[in-house]
Amino acid sequence: MVKNHAEFMLNEVCKNCRARVFLFLLLVGWFGATASARHSAPDFFTYAELTTLYEQEIVSQPLESKLNRLLTTPFVDNSHASAIPLHFSQSSKLGNFMRVVQWNVERGLEYEAIEAAFKSESQFAALLDEEKFPLQSEKRREALEQAAMLRAADVIILNEVDWGMKRTEYRHIAADLAEHLGMNYAFGVQFVELSPVQLSQEPNHAGAVENEILNLVKVDPARYKGLHGIAILSRFPLENVRLVPFKYQPYDWYKSEKNGVSMLENGRRKIAEKVFLQKTLREVRRGGRATLLADIADARLPNGRVTIVATHVENRTKSANRVKQLNELLGMVKEFNHPVVVAGDMNTSTEDLTPTTFRRELQKRYGEPQYWIRKGICYALGIGLIEDFALDGMTFWRKQADPTVRHVPLLAPNSERKFFTTLENFRFADGGAFDFRGDSSRSVDEKSKTLSNSNERGSKGFVTTYRVTRPIKFVGKYKLDWIFVKPADLKKPTARNDSYRFAPHFGRTLTHINEVVEDRISDHRPILVDLPLNEPPLKTEKAQQNDN
Repeated sequence: MVKNHAEFMLNEVCKNCRARVFLFLLLVGWFGATASARHSAPDFFTYAELTTLYEQEIVSQPLESKLNRLLTTPFVDNSHASAIPLHFSQSSKLGNFMRVVQWNVERGLEYEAIEAAFKSESQFAALLDEEKFPLQSEKRREALEQAAMLRAADVIILNEVDWGMKRTEYRHIAADLAEHLGMNYAFGVQFVELSPVQLSQEPNHAGAVENEILNLVKVDPARYKGLHGIAILSRFPLENVRLVPFKYQPYDWYKSEKNGVSMLENGRRKIAEKVFLQKTLREVRRGGRATLLADIADARLPNGRVTIVATHVENRTKSANRVKQLNELLGMVKEFNHPVVVAGDMNTSTEDLTPTTFRRELQKRYGEPQYWIRKGICYALGIGLIEDFALDGMTFWRKQADPTVRHVPLLAPNSERKFFTTLENFRFADGGAFDFRGDSSRSVDEKSKTLSNSNERGSKGFVTTYRVTRPIKFVGKYKLDWIFVKPADLKKPTARNDSYRFAPHFGRTLTHINEVVEDRISDHRPILVDLPLNEPPLKTEKAQQNDN
C-alpha cells in the first residue's frame, strides 16, 4: 500500500515536472517568436567583403548569397509596439483619420533638421532664420503649420535613407528617427554603396584640392556599412514586412558606373553643374530598385488592415521601363482585399536620365521612326526650325509640372502618361481601384482635377516635389513623388458618388519645410495625405448640388 502510494506520488511529481518543462519551452518559443517579430536583421558585410564586392564583378557563392539576403530581408523593429490602442487624429471634416507622409530625405544629410521637423515645435522654430522667416510673417506661420502637420503623421515613408555612411555621420537614419519619434520601423536595403570603399583606398594625390576631396570621402572601416534604401515608420506595429527587389532593373549601377561615363555625358554633367549647381557623382553600387511592404492591423481600420507600399522607381531609364517596374509592383498587391497605400519617389520626370553617349543620342533622334514622321509632318505643314523649336517648348511646358497630361503622338508626346493610365486602369482581385478623384471640397485650394485629392495641384499642374539646386524659372522642377491609395470601397477610379471611406483627402506638398536650413533639408519636398477611417462627414459633390 505504501509502495503504491509512493509510486502514485512519484508519477504526479513527474507529470508536474513535465508540465512545467512544457510550459517553459512554450514560453521560450513564444518569447523567441515575439523577439523575431520585434527585431529582424540580416548579416552585415565586413570591410574586406565590401572591398571584394567593389573589385570583383563575379564574387564567390557565399558572398553572393549574403548579398542576396541583404537585398531581400528587411530590418524590422517593433520596439514601440503597445497593447494600448493608439488614438487617431480627428477633424470635423473627416472624423478619425490616418495621416501618411512620404519624403525623399536625400540620404538624411540634414538629419537634425529632419528630426526637428517631425518631433518638436521648439526645435523646429529654433531653425527658422528671422531674416528669411520674419516674426509674425505669413511664411513663418506656414512653415510652423507644415511642421505641425508632419508631427501628426501615423505612417512615414522615406526614400534615400542611409545607414553607416560617412556622408551622414554613420547614422542609421531610419532607426534614429524612429527612436526619437517613438515609432516602429522597417528598413529595406536597395543598394550597397561601394564608391567610398574604392575612393578610400586610392593613394593621396599631389594636389591639395585632390587630397582634401579624398579626406572627405575616406571612411572608417570599423563603422562603414554602406547601406542605402527605403523605410517605413509607424506608430502601429508593422506586420508581414517584406522587401521585394524589382526583377527588371533597366540600369546596372555596378557595371555602368564602374566603367565611367562618356565624353558627351561628362560634358552634360558639367553644364548641369554650372547652370543648375547640380553635381552628379559616380555611384558604384550593388543592388537595385525595390519595394518595401508592411501591414498595419487595427480593428478600427476598414477590413481591419492596411498595406503600406514604399517604393523607389528607377530614374536612369526611359519612361517605358518605369512602367515595367510599376507593373511588377501592381502584381505584388493585386490580391489584397483591404486598403493599400502606395507611396514613394516614382521619378516621373518624363526624361531619360541614363548616362548618354553620342551613339545613344543619335539613336534617340535619328533611329526612331517617330522622329522622321514628325519631320515629315512639319515639312508638309510648312513648319520650319523656329516653329519646330517652339513646338518642343510647348511640349516641355505641358508636362513640366504635370506628367499626367495627355499624350499627343508626334506633336506633343508625353512618354510618362502611360505610368498613370496603367495605375488608373488597374483593378485589384476584389474589383477595387486606385483613387484618381479630384473634388474641390476634398482638395487643397479647392482644386478639382485628376488626383488632386491625393496629390496637391498648383496653378499649373501639380505642386512640384523636386528641384535642382538652382532652378531657372520653371526649369529644373518636377513632380516626382506620389501617394496613390486604394480606398475601402471604390470600384471606379473617378466615381465621385462612391464611398470616400479611407479615400485620400487634402493631399499636400509642404513647400516651406526644406527652406529652414541654408542649403535646404532635401532636394525633395515632403508630401502627405489624410485617410478617414469611416465615411467622412463631407458630402459628395452631387449631394451638395442637390442641397443647393
